[in-house]
Amino acid sequence: MDTEWSEFISVRGEYRRLGLEYGLDQFRHKVGRADHLPWHEELQAVIGVQSNIDEIIARKQQVHHAQIAATGLRDGVIDVIEGAEQRRLRLAVASSSPHHWIDSHLADRGLHHRFSALASRDLVDQAKPWPDVFLAAAEMLSVEPASCLVIEDSQHGVTAAKQAGMTCVVVPNRATEGSDFSQADLVLGSLSEFSFAHFGL
Repeated sequence: MDTEWSEFISVRGEYRRLGLEYGLDQFRHKVGRADHLPWHEELQAVIGVQSNIDEIIARKQQVHHAQIAATGLRDGVIDVIEGAEQRRLRLAVASSSPHHWIDSHLADRGLHHRFSALASRDLVDQAKPWPDVFLAAAEMLSVEPASCLVIEDSQHGVTAAKQAGMTCVVVPNRATEGSDFSQADLVLGSLSEFSFAHFGL
């Protein structure tokens, strides 16, 4: 799923309520990584501590979660999952998001049982762009990193995958379009364009 766009829109909305602008470039450098200040702390650094910060956070989260609930899977996701299953390839999620966030989305969309492993930022010392979550996922799957094919949507994710010694396909989302994906092995406009045959699978 593309949850980043709704995050961007909801944060930008709160900035605009205060007469400030929050640009896509400002947001893009965070996508796929966890080692940055939370958006509300960045906001407070600009405007000072607000007595109603809890209200601001709650309103932003309500907008963000409502948009996510209405967001479907990205094109081609189910086809890739089914293609992997037909080839008896095991799937893992390796994410800079916390476990509960990933787990809830997989469960809500009936996909949890289709993944053999879930490596989140809770399990590692450093999330993307460091390779830790990818290496943890490979260990959970009992496979060598060089045998793994990663599908990413962010520049930081590509960096982490390549540092882990893995092949990486990138399918940018609305927030990451225009990023530097020169490290990727393949860039696609949609997962609908993905071919296992391209990788000899």
